[in-house]
Amino acid sequence: MNLHIVRALVGKDLAMYARNRLFMYLTLAGLALFIAVYFVMPNVVEDTYKIGVYGETVPPAFTQTPPEGGLQLARVGTDAALRQGVLDGDYIAGVALPPDVMEKFAAGQPADVTLYFAPDVPPEARQAVELAVRELAYQQTGQTLAVNLTGEVLGVDTLSQPVAPRNRMRPMLAVLILMMEMLALANLLAEEAERGTARALMVTPVTATDLFAAKGITGTGLAFVQAVFFIAIAGGLGHEAGLILLALVLGAVLVTAVAFIVASVSRDFMSVLGWGMLAFIIATIPSFGVLFPGAVTGWVKVIPTYYLVDAVHRAANFNAGWGDLWADLVILAACCAAAAWLGIFALRRRLS
Repeated sequence: MNLHIVRALVGKDLAMYARNRLFMYLTLAGLALFIAVYFVMPNVVEDTYKIGVYGETVPPAFTQTPPEGGLQLARVGTDAALRQGVLDGDYIAGVALPPDVMEKFAAGQPADVTLYFAPDVPPEARQAVELAVRELAYQQTGQTLAVNLTGEVLGVDTLSQPVAPRNRMRPMLAVLILMMEMLALANLLAEEAERGTARALMVTPVTATDLFAAKGITGTGLAFVQAVFFIAIAGGLGHEAGLILLALVLGAVLVTAVAFIVASVSRDFMSVLGWGMLAFIIATIPSFGVLFPGAVTGWVKVIPTYYLVDAVHRAANFNAGWGDLWADLVILAACCAAAAWLGIFALRRRLS
């Protein structure tokens, strides 16, 4: 084996690899993404669950954390504070004790206890909390049937209510349609930038503002029309049609801005496909939380399409209204504005 020849071949292969910008960029971006995901994930084992307890009189068993761990009890001053704490994620569940709980326990009668859960708490966790509360009541009274439990889900229960699988797929399919238009627009912009068509246009009386406005209107219009056509055919406009249409408009603006960003870093169709598929995959992740409830956790809210998926899903399948979804629309609009600014800035630099 000739080491000089081997070294020359290795150097040649590395040089060719470095000249392939598609794989070079994807390798670096993938490495950075995986490192970021690793450090974003929790670095400790979450083996303690916090449960809020409210009652005018709280039995001793409901105030002392069991010595074996795994369960932490926190007394809350009011029922309203307990509800809000559950909704904010401070407690995995809330336990509301009746005023006569001690009298019922002393008389050997079961006490009526209400359990509060957030909408995204899976059924398995709810059952575990019920078992824990029954065990606490048993420790207090020595009776196995010391409580009558009533579960109450705060907000819209998107886990327990039955929804047809194809209706759960509506938000995902709408996002896929929008993202397909993103790929088409990004490819068009990249080709015009690479061939010099965009620069040639700006030599004429056409300004950069005119060019970006035209591309934005074209991309947003095409994406919106296709998404609305699909949602209408799929029967998703039966309730709060105006809200769903606004969400789709914002979604169309968002994917158009993403197309500008993808085009600014792409040189040909393959690079558009590479960067576009990366954005494509990330944008569809929130949809899996609708298809498979409990499959994703709260980190998915950092992806802007989460708010599009959530708005369409809850409005179409659970009759949620403007009062329920205004926050989704505001955050989605803010993400659109930020993405549009970034996309125009990046593409302008590419064309300058």
